Amino acid sequence: MYAILDIETTGGKFNEEGITEIAIYKYDGHEIVDQFISLINPEREIQPFVVNLTGINSKMLRNAPKFYEVAKRIVEITDDCIIVAHNSSFDYRILKTEFKRLGFPFKRQTLCTVELSKQLIPDMPSYSLGKLTRSLGIAISDRHRADGDATATVKLFKMLLNKDLKKQIIKQSVKTEQKSKIASNLRAIIEELPTETGVYYIHNEIGEIIYIGKSNNIKKRITQHFTGTNSKSKKIQTLVHSVTYERTGSELVALLKESEEIKKNKPILNRALRKTIFTHALYQFKDTNGYINLRIDKATREERSITTFSNRQSAKSFMQNISEQYELCEKLLGLYKTNTSCFKYEVKECHGACVLEEPVDSYNTKVNALVELHSYENKNMLIIDRGRYIDEKSVVVVEDGVFKGLGFFDLNHQINNKDVLLSLITPMTNNRDNQHIIQSYVRRYKKRLKIISF
Repeated sequence: MYAILDIETTGGKFNEEGITEIAIYKYDGHEIVDQFISLINPEREIQPFVVNLTGINSKMLRNAPKFYEVAKRIVEITDDCIIVAHNSSFDYRILKTEFKRLGFPFKRQTLCTVELSKQLIPDMPSYSLGKLTRSLGIAISDRHRADGDATATVKLFKMLLNKDLKKQIIKQSVKTEQKSKIASNLRAIIEELPTETGVYYIHNEIGEIIYIGKSNNIKKRITQHFTGTNSKSKKIQTLVHSVTYERTGSELVALLKESEEIKKNKPILNRALRKTIFTHALYQFKDTNGYINLRIDKATREERSITTFSNRQSAKSFMQNISEQYELCEKLLGLYKTNTSCFKYEVKECHGACVLEEPVDSYNTKVNALVELHSYENKNMLIIDRGRYIDEKSVVVVEDGVFKGLGFFDLNHQINNKDVLLSLITPMTNNRDNQHIIQSYVRRYKKRLKIISF
């Protein structure tokens, strides 16, 4: 017996999605013997791109049943059935997540029609549901809606059953959920860890730190290390004896502590942060006409940069954003290579610095405002972020453009008294990596952070 289904979700972070619609057809190998189709109120926000894709919005789901109200029906219709879906690992994971929220263990065997199609109908140009069914002449309506996609999957599965004359592939493709492979000693370590932001330290049996990391959810990250199958995860699983941690509350504090302590301790399994964590930087120069030009180039230790980036793509994205925000010329930003005017000038979106029409002083004022915002050379500032507890805040201190250190405070007068504040911080190294971490974090979260000049 098969339960052929399709699920639509809210989208969002992994394992934080909610179901918005479900369609299940119970199939006995010959005909449909039962079915269940329903919208579901996910009790969480639907991502805009999902609304555009499925047409399902929050207003439609306001009076729909919540998952706990349909859970019993889902259990009944899938009981003693093999779950069949197009990319079944996704649908099954979502179902398990919803039942886990209710405290109910949901376990079923699964079959994936993507994998079956690749074996039984090889050499197709695409195995996405829409393109595959179109190639096979299977009619599909209401694409990206649960009922439409589930109905198409039923038709596809019937075709696959017919093609599998010996029934060998179907039997071999049935997946039974594997039990947890986490060893009991590793599980005991995980149980002691918090689900909070901080830095964690993985130790071997003689207490040496073999790996340092940071996470917004320490328990979840260590679980990933202990269940991972890549080379680093397997080494951690073999060598780990204990895990210690330090709560930080703030991701910025965690990033800075991780970078600093990897450089000091040089754990054998840390690679990336032993080297520089940025590759490109923003530089400025004046051209022969007096205009300040901005350029992205590979980061060097000789030339002073305005700010730094983890990779060329993030740098390019930054340049495109400032071009629009500050109304800067794409030619003078190095985004448009030309000997004449830039493209935006042609469509009247550039004020003409590229053809000497925009006054030099006017253009340079805009560039200097940008540089002042994104460089903290000679600046004195306190970057206030979340603390480890509700009544606490974290602070990162930059004095005369130099990163001094970080700390925590919970009394308002401490933040107003410079001497008291500086006595609270833990001194840290002012290296280029830490400068990059601070600048990139402030760029991303400027609206949420509180920045105080002093």
